Parts: sequence; C-alpha cells; structure tokens
Amino acid sequence: MLGLPKSTEFNKRIPKQKFYENLSVTPAMKTAFTEQIKSIYWRNKLAATTLNLAPGKLVTEIEVFEIRLTSPDLDEDILRLIDREIPYHILFLLEYDRKYQAAMGYKEASSSGKAAFKVERYYRTEWLTEEELSLHLEGLTIDAVYENFIRQIAGGQLTGSENTTLKESVEQQKQREQIEKQIAALEAKMKKEKQLNRKMELKAEIKKLKMNLEG
Repeated sequence: MLGLPKSTEFNKRIPKQKFYENLSVTPAMKTAFTEQIKSIYWRNKLAATTLNLAPGKLVTEIEVFEIRLTSPDLDEDILRLIDREIPYHILFLLEYDRKYQAAMGYKEASSSGKAAFKVERYYRTEWLTEEELSLHLEGLTIDAVYENFIRQIAGGQLTGSENTTLKESVEQQKQREQIEKQIAALEAKMKKEKQLNRKMELKAEIKKLKMNLEG
C-alpha cells in the first residue's frame, strides 16, 4: 500500500484507552472513541534515524497509524484527540471493510503551551482498496516528505505554483472556501430578493467574487 522501507517498521498495537484514560475528555468523546474504533496499530516511524534523509526543521518525525474502524464514519475530533497527544506528525491509515482512507492533518506549532501542535484541518483521500491507495515517499528531508504526503492526500484541494509553500497553499484554500461561502449566501439572497435593482447589485457582487476565485 505505502511500500515504506523495512527500516521504518514499528508494528506495535496501542491500546485504545491509552489515548483517553488520563485525559479530560467528555463522556460523549470517550463513547465515540470506543464505539468507532476497533484497534490502533503504530505501523511506521519516519525519521532521519530510520530513513536516509535529512532531519526536518519543522517536522522531526512522521508516525504512521493504522486505525481499524467499526464503520466508515469517523468523528474527526477523534483524530484531533490522537494528534493532540502525540508530539509528532501523524499519517492515519483508516481501514473499514478492506477499504482504506489516508488522512493527515495540517499541523502548526501551538502557541498556547497546552499541546505541541494545533491541527488547522484534515485532508483525506477517498475510500480505496489497498492496491488503489498509493502514497509515495518523496523528498530529501522529513519536512519535504510531510509536505508531499499532505499534497498527495489533498489532491486538487491545494493549488499554487512550484514556489508556493504548504502554508501558503492552505491559506489560499481557506480564502477560496470563504469566497465560495460568500457567493452561496449572496446567490440565496438574490433568489429571495424581489426588487430588480437590488437583484442586479447582488448579481454584480457575485460576479466580482467569482472573478476573484478565477484570478
């Protein structure tokens, strides 16, 4: 599926309760964790010590966790809980009924001091067979490997030129999503508007926003 080097293999099962037994989680979150997850395996550790790569400046290690699910619907807060407790970047391989989905959070250093990282958002592939799910280990540093994993998983969601950083691509995506929400709200408003002049004004606003999207 990933074809990672043998030197990175860890293959250790992690008891589910390790992630919530000593944490201040709500009863609902604990229930979701126990009901939605069958088992968790720490499959690989990608680092300068396990790969012939230079250490990263922002990413020191990438852990590969395989999570076997009871259904294809996983509460994203569960991934956030795990990400919050592991002080490294994590590539999640979600498995349900012999189908796999890769998921990875775009993480930045936390300024609150309560956790090592804060997850801005998650990117996921479609549900695929083991043969269909293919992620390539690309880059000369752990930073580059992480960025390339995110871009492969995100697919067309992240755009930009060759010189665009991952952070810039994520920010651009946020801006696009905000504009798309504005357009949808204005279109809904225009449908309800009865005054022709106001309809024309709204139409002009929508056109301008769509031009910003295309630009």
